[in-house]
Amino acid sequence: MSKKQSHKLTPLVVIPARMASQRLPGKPLADIGGVPMIVHVLQRALAANVGPVVVACAETEILDAIRASGGQAVMTDPNLPSGTDRVRAAADIVDPEKKYNCVVNVQGDLPTLNPLAISAAVDVLMDVPECDISTLVVATKDPREIADPNVVKAVLSMETDSRGRALYFTRAAAPSGAGAIWHHVGIYAYRRAALDRFCALPPSPLERREKLEQLRALESGMRIDAALIDSEPHGVDTPEDLQRARDIILGKTT
Repeated sequence: MSKKQSHKLTPLVVIPARMASQRLPGKPLADIGGVPMIVHVLQRALAANVGPVVVACAETEILDAIRASGGQAVMTDPNLPSGTDRVRAAADIVDPEKKYNCVVNVQGDLPTLNPLAISAAVDVLMDVPECDISTLVVATKDPREIADPNVVKAVLSMETDSRGRALYFTRAAAPSGAGAIWHHVGIYAYRRAALDRFCALPPSPLERREKLEQLRALESGMRIDAALIDSEPHGVDTPEDLQRARDIILGKTT
């Protein structure tokens, strides 16, 4: 029996989405080629073919858009403190018996996401049985990205050419010295028990300081591994980001 067979995963993909956005209000329903952005993300997640996909909605407008497209969506409490809590709530609604032992959190503002990135995150959990949570990184040498506190960096202990164990995440430029800087890509695959444990933990001191939720897991002793992917999926946070996503999806740029 192969390692992957002996650690079989049954993934459920959850996309948290809410209308509230300071820089781009109503962003899940932003039009891209006649299709709401959240539907583009849903289509990318379905194309990954790792398991069923559900959108965790905070508002009925998103629910209606997903159902109109033929997708699955559930309502979650809009007062939940984070997208991760919405992901867990949605997983419990659609799978109360916990038949799915892996939950993948795909951000709802990644309409240009390569579906293979989702598969890469799941593969880490299959390959590393000690890993509680997996995520993704992309190498960057861009001095502006490295210096930008809005670009989260992962400090990794590389175990293979394509995967490393996360030692820390930071908004600072780290590590110092010669070598790759890993730009963190906010897609996570959780073992179901790890997701439950994570959501039961209080925010940690370093999480509060860096404003990075994943530090809660590291501070509690949970293991996070990251797979290296070739290119960064372009997140949409501003009108300029939205225009770039439209250009990419409509074939006006790459």
